[in-house]
Amino acid sequence: MENLTKPLIEVQDLKQHFKIKGGLFGRATQTVKAVDGVSFNIYRGETFGLVGESGSGKTTLGRTLLHLYNPTSGKIFFDGEEISKENYRNYAKKMQIIFQDPYASLNPRMTVEDIIGEALDVHKLYSTKKERRDKIIELLKLVGLNAEQAQRYPHEFSGGQRQRIGIARALAVSPEFIVCDEPVSALDVSIQAQIINMLYDMQQEMKLTYLFIAHDLAVVRQLSKRIAVMYLGNVVELTDSESLYTHSLHPYTQSLISAIPISEPSVAKTKQRIILSGEIPSPINPPSGCKFRTRCPKAESICSEKVPEFREIESGHFCACHLV
Repeated sequence: MENLTKPLIEVQDLKQHFKIKGGLFGRATQTVKAVDGVSFNIYRGETFGLVGESGSGKTTLGRTLLHLYNPTSGKIFFDGEEISKENYRNYAKKMQIIFQDPYASLNPRMTVEDIIGEALDVHKLYSTKKERRDKIIELLKLVGLNAEQAQRYPHEFSGGQRQRIGIARALAVSPEFIVCDEPVSALDVSIQAQIINMLYDMQQEMKLTYLFIAHDLAVVRQLSKRIAVMYLGNVVELTDSESLYTHSLHPYTQSLISAIPISEPSVAKTKQRIILSGEIPSPINPPSGCKFRTRCPKAESICSEKVPEFREIESGHFCACHLV
């Protein structure tokens, strides 16, 4: 189904830096380099996975793609056309987001009908009130809810049901591209599987393209065709899902994969866990050279002196590491 010739989304050297006030009396200004020069393509119809620890810049990257934050520099293209500060509103219908927290992302004072209908109102996607209501009921059914629930408020629903409402809201304008920002991390494991299966079915039916953000590699693997691994504002490895699990090259990716639980006891016993020392460094003052070197079990002197180039090591397999 994927069209791997022409990208739907192209990202070129994207940077998202935030200025924050610090120091005595808040006089000093510091820069948080949340996304620091990232490039990749997402092809029409595919699910592109993005993984990394909290603080790696995943969510900021997803929101910057939709211009919820204006990029500091770099370029974003949608179907070959550059999205800019001036024209991004033209793409609002084509690009949507499913937020991580179904508790915080729905307005508690609005009914479900109004939450989903808001996007229809903004983009004037109906001609009569009946047509508006019919569209909302259709969207609720699509995500496994019913017409009677349209008049209820978010607090009357479970976490999984709220996330279904969030998905219906994202689908209301018939988008082509959806940023799924950790859409199942706040849900119980049993509910996670239901939501992932629903997202997959919708993708097949509606020919959707996803950027699927998560910190759990096992979840990303279920949906993603290709996966990028992010560390402290940079993509350190990018390849297809199978290669990442069986043949990861970057020490950071290897440590993430070693932490995935294995249900088979005999296999789990033989598995070596790679424990990383220390916390992820501050994006205000990242280490010189390779940002991962302060936690890397394989680091050498070159790692502190020179920033590793993000390059293609094998066909379709990119990595930023001096030692590969």
